[in-house]
Amino acid sequence: MKEIDARGLRCPLPIIELGKQISTLSSGEEITLYSDDPATEPDLNAWSRMTGNKFAKLAEETYLITKN
Repeated sequence: MKEIDARGLRCPLPIIELGKQISTLSSGEEITLYSDDPATEPDLNAWSRMTGNKFAKLAEETYLITKN
């Protein structure tokens, strides 16, 4: 499973990095995203609506993204 450590990066960089990495995955594969930017969760909500990919918040600063 891929991991992206975007802690310390600010909007929109965590989502940009996620977009780059998820394009290398097959449907159903997952990425763990670590981000301390307060905008990450709202950004992930919008991004998942636009792309059809799913995400779940696992813990503070930790998100699991599943490619559609």
